[in-house]
Amino acid sequence: MAQSLAFILLHVIFSTKDRVAVLDEPLRPELFAYLATVIRNGGSECYRVGGVADHVHLAIRLHRTSNVSDLVKEIKASSSKLLKTKSPSLERFEWQKGYGAFSVGPKDLNALIAYIDAQQAHHAKQSFKDEFRAFLRQYGVEFDERYLWD
Repeated sequence: MAQSLAFILLHVIFSTKDRVAVLDEPLRPELFAYLATVIRNGGSECYRVGGVADHVHLAIRLHRTSNVSDLVKEIKASSSKLLKTKSPSLERFEWQKGYGAFSVGPKDLNALIAYIDAQQAHHAKQSFKDEFRAFLRQYGVEFDERYLWD
């Protein structure tokens, strides 16, 4: 084949360090737009960014030459720098060290977008930790609870 082609759709999730609820509602639209811009500037496509006060969800089509860890590292580092300039209360802001990345089929993109859009209602009933554990179980990812959180 003369051309390299790919469609790699990901659901990426990460939280604030220690799941501190600092991503206030007025801050989120700017943060979400910024995350989408960083992703697009890196050559990938961002279909949706959403979340609540302690974590974010992203629906990303990864560029065929990109890798997940470098992309997540870039979006976390650059957005952390942005957030630190937004308020004295965010001067020491940090994202958690890790992240979750789960493959999604193209036919499930609309469901993923709807899931991300419904985060506020979803987290009225379920904590981030319970949600993340459920994704790990759904995808068959083995984990040790002692090393899951920071």
